Amino acid sequence: MKENIAAKLSGKDDKYACALADKIISESQETDKWYEYFDEFASLLNHPKSFVRNRALYILAANAQWDDKNRFDLIISDFLAHITDEKPITARQCIKALAQVGLAKPQYIPVILSHLRSADLSKYKESMRPLIEKDIAETEKILNDSKTAVEPSYCRKDIDI
Repeated sequence: MKENIAAKLSGKDDKYACALADKIISESQETDKWYEYFDEFASLLNHPKSFVRNRALYILAANAQWDDKNRFDLIISDFLAHITDEKPITARQCIKALAQVGLAKPQYIPVILSHLRSADLSKYKESMRPLIEKDIAETEKILNDSKTAVEPSYCRKDIDI
């Protein structure tokens, strides 16, 4: 099944591609068996179909925890570009997936937060902007809370002595 994985995730049968993506995402939470296809998944980040981009974003986010070869370094800019994807749904999916990326790869939290805070949402309809802003706020909270959670108490700067 793993041969031509990019073709299967981007094929005409959306129902099959979606089910396959769900299977890969689910299995990637527990095992690194799909990490070897990281580059194939990354090749879908700029696919013309937003459904395919959405799948790629979530699959890559699920595999970030297994990224011991730091392949994410090569795609982080492309990933972050989808914060303001032409399709607002894809932008929302990217923003939500970034929480998982940041939790798995804390070294990206500063750049993720910077991109979230500087995202120009003016191109989106008034009806979508509040939803995207809410997603950004939720992802920022998750990432900020994770920084606090891993910071030892003796390193905190907000303690009066």
